[in-house]
Amino acid sequence: MAVTLRVENVPEEVAARLEERARKSRRSLEGEILRILERAVTEEERLTPGQVLERVRALKLETPAEAAAFVRRDRDVR
Repeated sequence: MAVTLRVENVPEEVAARLEERARKSRRSLEGEILRILERAVTEEERLTPGQVLERVRALKLETPAEAAAFVRRDRDVR
């Protein structure tokens, strides 16, 4: 079932940019906002290779066995 959402106090510049995006995509403003929301909740965060490396190093995994155990735990949670 669809839900109605309401956003108040949108800055004029943001509204204008949304309207422009909608126009360029040949969508209504409502359709463009819905597309943005759908993508925001369905796409996983995209990391740069540097960010991935930083996160891996933060795990402080010393051996391949530790890394494999970490991957298995993560996989089993999903």
